[in-house]
Amino acid sequence: MKIGDMARAARTPVETIRYYEREGLLARAPRSEGNYRIYDAAHVERLNFIRHCRALDMTLAEIRELLRLQQARGGDCAEVDALLDEHIEHVTVRIRELRHLQRDLRALREQCAAPRDVAHCGILNGLAQGPAEAEAANHAAHVGGAHGRAVSRALPRTEPRRR
Repeated sequence: MKIGDMARAARTPVETIRYYEREGLLARAPRSEGNYRIYDAAHVERLNFIRHCRALDMTLAEIRELLRLQQARGGDCAEVDALLDEHIEHVTVRIRELRHLQRDLRALREQCAAPRDVAHCGILNGLAQGPAEAEAANHAAHVGGAHGRAVSRALPRTEPRRR
């Protein structure tokens, strides 16, 4: 099947498929005589695996590690368990951070309980005082070596935007 067919089958934008190929998560498809990429069921299966991991907010580094472990097939799944445990811990921390963020936003909202002129808006005045927690911005890079594993923190976590 061509890339457009695979994109439809997996409900994934074509550019995301190309991105996963560039990142080495998805094997490059062989080309037809007309230079079209030709994908098979194994590509669709792997793409669905990647998409499921992304839906669970796993990073590309974590997915790469899971794929490596999946291909090894020789040992037990202790490393997989450890990776998932680390990811669960990250999610727990992120939920805590989001609850703090929600509390801060509600406190900010309470500064403007009654209608008034923008010049005296409690929210705008509160925002002008600076961030409530400078650390809140540091949560995005949770890979940290797949949560402490031997994977670089510098790996990008982003992928093409869906349109």
